[in-house]
Amino acid sequence: MKLILGSASPRRKELLAQLGLVPFDVRSPDIDEDPHKAELPRPYCARMAREKAMAVPRAEDEIVLCADTTVALGRRIMGKPVDEKQCAEFLLAMSGRRHKVITAVAVAYGDRVWEADVVTTVKMKRLSDVELNSYLNSGDWRGKAGGYAIQGPAGAFIPWIQGSYSAVMGLPVAETATLLMTAGYPVYGDPR
Repeated sequence: MKLILGSASPRRKELLAQLGLVPFDVRSPDIDEDPHKAELPRPYCARMAREKAMAVPRAEDEIVLCADTTVALGRRIMGKPVDEKQCAEFLLAMSGRRHKVITAVAVAYGDRVWEADVVTTVKMKRLSDVELNSYLNSGDWRGKAGGYAIQGPAGAFIPWIQGSYSAVMGLPVAETATLLMTAGYPVYGDPR
């Protein structure tokens, strides 16, 4: 059985490596990531992971792993900011408040899909103008859900989380291992 990572995210590849797993191939799915009208963050995130897993072409002996990470402030989905202005809006909305980071994982093998999601509460400190502008100028926000990555410079804005650090990074390691094993993938080697 060959593991296919359905993501171009270097962080997800690094997190898989924590399990000692190296994907046979990396194939990024091409799907419409726009939320449906009035779609809530958690169902949206689960749908994205599932649709990604189904969109990745696979051979009979290939198992596909996909994930989606969504930042939510209440019912609001904060995707990847399109520009610096939107990133500033996201960060100011989260500044001094708690928000949720939802990471959904989907594993597809044969005609089945196994799914799990992890919700982590994240506290962002109140950002000063200097912190906000310096971070925006760094460009580190580009391509990141909610406009930040906890493992990057914005990690200095996060005094605490309640939940899974690896899920906030983009792939909940424990849940991913369980899903892969449930689907029949030998995460810890072939038991024979």
